[in-house]
Amino acid sequence: MTIGTFARLCRLSAKALRRYDELGLLPPALVDPVNGYRYYAEEQVETARLVAWLRRIGMPLNRIKEVVALGDPGAAAAAIRDYWAQVEAETAARRDLAAFLADHLSAREAEGPVGLVRPEGLEGLEGPVRSVGAQMQAGVPGPLGTLGIRYATRSVRGAVRERNQDAAYAGARLLAVADGFGARGAGASAAAIDALKPVALGAAGAAGLLNVLEDAAERAARAVRDAVAGNGADGEPDGSGTTLTAMVWDGAQLGLVHIGDSRAHLLRDGGLFRITHDHSVVQSMIDDGSLTEAEASSHPQRALLLRALVGGGGGGAAVSTPDVRLQEVRPGDRYLLCSDGLSAVVGGAETARVLAGADGPGTAVRELVALAVAAGGPDDVSCVVADVVSL
Repeated sequence: MTIGTFARLCRLSAKALRRYDELGLLPPALVDPVNGYRYYAEEQVETARLVAWLRRIGMPLNRIKEVVALGDPGAAAAAIRDYWAQVEAETAARRDLAAFLADHLSAREAEGPVGLVRPEGLEGLEGPVRSVGAQMQAGVPGPLGTLGIRYATRSVRGAVRERNQDAAYAGARLLAVADGFGARGAGASAAAIDALKPVALGAAGAAGLLNVLEDAAERAARAVRDAVAGNGADGEPDGSGTTLTAMVWDGAQLGLVHIGDSRAHLLRDGGLFRITHDHSVVQSMIDDGSLTEAEASSHPQRALLLRALVGGGGGGAAVSTPDVRLQEVRPGDRYLLCSDGLSAVVGGAETARVLAGADGPGTAVRELVALAVAAGGPDDVSCVVADVVSL
């Protein structure tokens, strides 16, 4: 059939069809060697309609090409679900940032307090030492008086791992955990955190801290790409990458940088809150109701990420920069950042018990890591614990 007839059947313009031919997405069945007219086969109509539908939901052409190339309807359906879960996660992050900016500008107009993002709700947790430390940061005056943080970190190699690919850091301005994967995972996780250290010294204040977070996220993404670039066969990226969950302290508030399935939690007034959302396949299935929290712990795709910091070809994880947001703080808050080596094997009740009962961050990280090791600890385990205190 002619390109005009085909365009009417699949609801794509002739201009779009010519463009998709040039991209190798939807080549015609026949091109007349004399006049260059394109002709399409009837069996191509269904594929063309799929392309049109995917364009309507905003899927990029390179992603559409991957979906069409799968061939199998089940695999294509799974790829579309994964894409939409990523869209929803990114939209939620932009929604939170938009709400913050609106509150921030309203507060400036009224010369009142700035509205900050609050915990999203109480969520249950599921469940050889590289570094450990506990210190206190000198505080600066903030809206709740003079505040400071005490912090500690600990990281151990998993029982079935040849080397520890996690990286954890706690310092006067930065708390961070990164969980590397792939052949260059250890380098990726270390690069992500190292990239944040100088950025974390940026300006204080709500608007200033947001800018610092954006710079930190972009620098971490670039650092990981550089760390893993050209390490695969034939000099191609080998799919290595890392998750990243970090908090930047400016003396009055905490800024959160997050991508992947490492987590940040808050213990406040006896309640344990998870303040990050996993960028993973199983989390997207939990969100759409097709999987329960209990089922997720044993799902065969529980380690498959929708978003991570990668150098390219990230095993299903989309190349992306982390989400950023601000977190309200109160004296007495205790924060936990951890890799999934802890959350996958230590349950929420045990985590809450340790965090509530520990006399300081150092004790908390030692006891949490010990619980993970006692549970078999197959994966690398890293955690950072920080207390917000009045000075």
